Amino acid sequence: MITFDDFKKVELRMGKILAADRVEGSEKLIRYDVDFGEQIGKRQILSGIAKWYTPEDLVGKTLPFVVNLEPRKMMGLESQGMLIATNSGEDASLLIPDKEVAPGSEVM
Repeated sequence: MITFDDFKKVELRMGKILAADRVEGSEKLIRYDVDFGEQIGKRQILSGIAKWYTPEDLVGKTLPFVVNLEPRKMMGLESQGMLIATNSGEDASLLIPDKEVAPGSEVM
């Protein structure tokens, strides 16, 4: 269990995926260029959802991300955030807003 104060440290923002491609040499990773609006700007993010989605499935979607994680190297590339999605072990699902939201919008 974490405290509410710990949870408040996590910054969740909506980001629009501008471009996506498979990471060469990896069966799991997809690399995204994500727009988080003027305040945060654009970032490169990697996530392991290639088993369930193609890069073409993702371009143009606005999805939730954690934007205040320390950058992490994966397969020689730096990931500057984390995609938020579900994973049941057998399948994954994107969390898509029910109406259009601006890149950088805060998830509450």
